[in-house]
Amino acid sequence: MKKSCFFKEQNIKHVDYKDIKVLRRFLNPYSRMKTRRYTGVCGTHQRELAVAIKRARFMGLLPYIAG
Repeated sequence: MKKSCFFKEQNIKHVDYKDIKVLRRFLNPYSRMKTRRYTGVCGTHQRELAVAIKRARFMGLLPYIAG
């Protein structure tokens, strides 16, 4: 069964790096990004998600590794 894109379902136009609740959904317990195959997010939103997670890490909103 094919998974559908979370962002299209929720009608989210832009992935925001300040929305930590949404970003944490796409991190595993070790604070690594989950793959597209696992999450079902489309390619466009996966790329936006990667940039948003990296930006949030740089700003100190998300950890680089789980401690």
